[in-house]
Amino acid sequence: MLMSTSVWKVGDRVVHAGRPEWGIGSVTSAESAMHNGHACQRLAIRFERAGPKTISTAFADLRHPDAAPSIDKKLSDAAGLDGFDHGKAVSLLGDLPDDATDPFISFKARLINSLNLYRFTGTGGSLLDWAAAQTGIGDPLSRFSRHELEQGFDRFRMNLEQHLRRLVQDAKKKEPESIAAAMAATVPAGQQALKRADNWR
Repeated sequence: MLMSTSVWKVGDRVVHAGRPEWGIGSVTSAESAMHNGHACQRLAIRFERAGPKTISTAFADLRHPDAAPSIDKKLSDAAGLDGFDHGKAVSLLGDLPDDATDPFISFKARLINSLNLYRFTGTGGSLLDWAAAQTGIGDPLSRFSRHELEQGFDRFRMNLEQHLRRLVQDAKKKEPESIAAAMAATVPAGQQALKRADNWR
């Protein structure tokens, strides 16, 4: 269970940290609620890419849009550049998100966040969802060609596979119980990836 400390009101703009591919959302209604004796909110949110959703803050990690990843912010942070450097942006498509790699969060959280990235595939609408999550751009085809997105996804998947193997090896040594917990909390494609990584030598 996840309890957000923010209180949201109608008109607030938000991103769902677990589903960044939904894009930026606008809160259209907000009600106080309780979950297991803790105060939370039930929110109706219209997301730019996913449409209307009803969400409880007891379970969803909602953040302000300026806290969400964006390709422009990554470019600025990485190179100190103002504006959009297309070549650098294409190379950044293959990077893994911080919540999958941050050494200051638990093995369990890193494993779950990494495994949930397997919900994306390199084809059709899933490719565009992945690109939107990676870049923070509502319409990734407005800045990248489909070929660039496919190449970026291939690099991303290769990086994810290598990262997951290392992460599983470290977790087995330092926090072995996190592997079973992550297996139970991830998407089916993530479960298959975890089995592959656990059997890899």
